[in-house]
Amino acid sequence: MTIRHLRIFIEVADNGKMSVAAEKLFISQPTVSQTIRELEEHYGVLLFERLCKRLHITPEGERLLSYARKVVKQYDDLEEKMFSINGITKIYIGATITIGNCLLSDIILRIKENSPNIDPYAYVNNTSTIEERLLKSELDIALVEGKITNPNLICIPAVDDYLVLVCSNEHIFCKKQEINPWDLQDMDFVMRERGSGTRRLFEEYLMDNGITIKTRWETNCPGAMKNAIMEHQCLGVLSIRLVEEEIRNGMMHLINNPEFKWERNFSIVYHKDKIIDKAMEEVMEAIYQYKEIALLEKIY
Repeated sequence: MTIRHLRIFIEVADNGKMSVAAEKLFISQPTVSQTIRELEEHYGVLLFERLCKRLHITPEGERLLSYARKVVKQYDDLEEKMFSINGITKIYIGATITIGNCLLSDIILRIKENSPNIDPYAYVNNTSTIEERLLKSELDIALVEGKITNPNLICIPAVDDYLVLVCSNEHIFCKKQEINPWDLQDMDFVMRERGSGTRRLFEEYLMDNGITIKTRWETNCPGAMKNAIMEHQCLGVLSIRLVEEEIRNGMMHLINNPEFKWERNFSIVYHKDKIIDKAMEEVMEAIYQYKEIALLEKIY
């Protein structure tokens, strides 16, 4: 059994088809099939069941997959560190979409300035995808806005944030002196995509209050959300960090009701088995520094 065996096994498990795994690894399908047979013979277990032209991983396969990801990641880390003669350490940093739009660039710049020995790679997606990549050891560390529930991930609150309800200056809510939760019933909204921490927090509020809205737009792009709010008269719930400039410039209206303010944290997340070396500590320190020097002035 070799690292190559484990890489092929992981690719098959992730894709459910040997043909897809072979294509991604640039090898033949018979080679993939032979590798899986060798692993099954080596451990004396069935790793996949073949049902309806698709492979379904067995409980024994799931157990091997958990260890295989760790072993391959540790091997890659070993290779990278041993061959890094110039002392440069590659760190794979994930961020959710809100953070990617308002904080990540500054954090990466600070890492480069304070820690020239670190070569950061940045990846931006929603909370569920970032969580998946952390579990697969495809990311070393991440800063997320959503809730992390997987027990294999360590989650540390790091940066303050809150969500606000906003509308355009032409929306009917703009002229009202007071808005209460029930005024949101059946109103048109632009929403983040499913898997977003922002969306999850707002949907929990709607469910707790028995409120139903009309989702007219759904997007993972903050710019598209702003357009839907300002040009198509949708309501939207976004991080204050994303709309602070528009509110201050009078381009967007903040619906100023304490109940329409959802406080939260951006959290540092990493796998519980991740070794916290000096490079990881320096990345975390760069994030904490952002909180200390960039706390947002409250609009409320």
